[in-house]
Amino acid sequence: MKKVFYIVFAISIITTACTSATETLESPIPLQSTPPVVPPASTSTPEPASLIPTGTDAAAVSATPVPSDDFFTQNGITLPAPACNALTQPQTEGPYYTPNTPEKHSLLEEGMTGTRLILVGYVLDQNCQPLPNASLDFWQVDANGEYDNVGYRLRGHQFTDSQGRYYLETILPGLYSSRPIEHIHVKVRPEGGTEITSQLYFPDRPIEGLTVTLEYRGDYLVGYFNFVVQK
Repeated sequence: MKKVFYIVFAISIITTACTSATETLESPIPLQSTPPVVPPASTSTPEPASLIPTGTDAAAVSATPVPSDDFFTQNGITLPAPACNALTQPQTEGPYYTPNTPEKHSLLEEGMTGTRLILVGYVLDQNCQPLPNASLDFWQVDANGEYDNVGYRLRGHQFTDSQGRYYLETILPGLYSSRPIEHIHVKVRPEGGTEITSQLYFPDRPIEGLTVTLEYRGDYLVGYFNFVVQK
């Protein structure tokens, strides 16, 4: 009798164990909720759009001036009607003028850094009439406030077109220690007229009668200034 009891008891234990194992295998394993992976915010500083990229052969481009009509159209520039309030004031030439500069509309060069500036306007006489073929000779410091006194970097001359218009591609000048105000030097010589030497300034440090009107276009600027000279 005891033998039969032990056999029944053993069968009961085995049956219970198998049932438990079967339930364990068939029971669904709950899925863990995985939160979405959010990429970390970028900590890198984007390259300023104002930098003129290395590899742009700006010097080669400036060697072949774009006709004025094409240049203004390509850049979406419309000059306002000429206004002549007074003759452009003369200012000192300074110690860093270099004669015989190359003729070019663009002073940009490969690898040059700085905020790109397109300077446009008219050369007009005292009666507000446009002056074709007037000479403009520009020179300035680079973005670090340094003049090139060996070569012709950021130096060049050009002539107004048949409508008395000029355009110059350059950069905003920096500051140099002995002159804490940004400026661009210029000599304007109307055909058959008197040369004037002056300087152009910017709205953050304006000089009456010599301040460029700036238009912000994202990563570059367009500056407007009309020269009025005695003919």
